[in-house]
Amino acid sequence: MSARNQETEAVHRAGFACFVGRPNAGKSTLTNALVGQKVAITSNRPQTTRHTVRGIVHRPEAQLILVDTPGLHKPRTLLGERLNDVVRTTWAEVDVIGFCLPADQKLGPGDKFIAKELAGIKKTPKVAIITKTDLVDSKTLAEQLIAIDQLGKELGFEWTQIVPVSAVGNKQVQLVADLLIPLLPESPPLYPEGDLTDEPEQVMVAELIREAALEGVRDELPHSIAVVVEEMIPRENRPADRPLLDIHANVYIERPSQKGIIIGPKGSRLKEVGMKSRKHIEALLGTPVFLDLHVKVAKDWQRDPKQLRKLGF
Repeated sequence: MSARNQETEAVHRAGFACFVGRPNAGKSTLTNALVGQKVAITSNRPQTTRHTVRGIVHRPEAQLILVDTPGLHKPRTLLGERLNDVVRTTWAEVDVIGFCLPADQKLGPGDKFIAKELAGIKKTPKVAIITKTDLVDSKTLAEQLIAIDQLGKELGFEWTQIVPVSAVGNKQVQLVADLLIPLLPESPPLYPEGDLTDEPEQVMVAELIREAALEGVRDELPHSIAVVVEEMIPRENRPADRPLLDIHANVYIERPSQKGIIIGPKGSRLKEVGMKSRKHIEALLGTPVFLDLHVKVAKDWQRDPKQLRKLGF
């Protein structure tokens, strides 16, 4: 009888947690580690996340929906302003905020700017997550923990928790979920069991192509690349046991001079981008893919409202 009572008393929690932080603070890597699969693109280039990606962590007693926002930064373009608006809107709507701060970098003006904004959000619990702990020794980590605790006090609020984590080294990743879940409201599951993200497949495919295109290009290019998947259609007249999905996508850059960088000598770079992204796309969709990529110029698209709308921002 008591076992049955315990069952009825077991509380299920479900809600939204948002990771914020400067660009390249490890938010996407942590999202992927918690979900257990790639749902957010990662890159060693700052500012690669352009959409809020939702990753879903399923547990018997809870469902944690992770919202991975773009990094808050000082905007230099209309795109930059729009990305910052996305971040602030997201903060207002989640149940808990995880502020990601890399262990290997001292607190800078960018971190303080974000913390000051967080101080203005009174009711939402705030958890400080010290990322990339695999890159530092214990003394440096201890100093960072003290500095972050102090930062909250200076701004007049207390962190609900401060937790060090290494998503790459898989250290304390599950502890992050353990600490976030009790801060969620009581609720039945919000997504079906087995769903790992609510991103449309086309958006995820475009992101995987953009991630591959970002690898190894010059520093000035990351912000200039946008990818739009024009169509995804099953190839006709294929045997049932050998399906093939045709994906046609355009890689947009801002200036004709950037075309050569993306395409590479005799098309070698574009070919490599196609091979790398195809592997990830096939893993995501669970089906063989024929990927057709074209590079197009959308002049100064980051500053042009019409072009931004066309490219989905």
